[in-house]
Amino acid sequence: MDRNSQTARRGRVIALIIAGTGLFWIIATALGGALDWSQRTRALFDLAALAGFAMAIWMIFGLWRDRQKHKD
Repeated sequence: MDRNSQTARRGRVIALIIAGTGLFWIIATALGGALDWSQRTRALFDLAALAGFAMAIWMIFGLWRDRQKHKD
């Protein structure tokens, strides 16, 4: 597999992580309101979503560094 296809694959994985985290967060927020969860439980899901987004940012940074290192 060449470098461009690996980079594209990593980009798609990052996009799926961002989309999945966003969808998870929307669903958890809606369920929390509908099922009247405590603020503590809702905060737990907020922190989980924040961790997912932070992981995606870290992966984007790694992808950027890899592209800078292998720039022609």
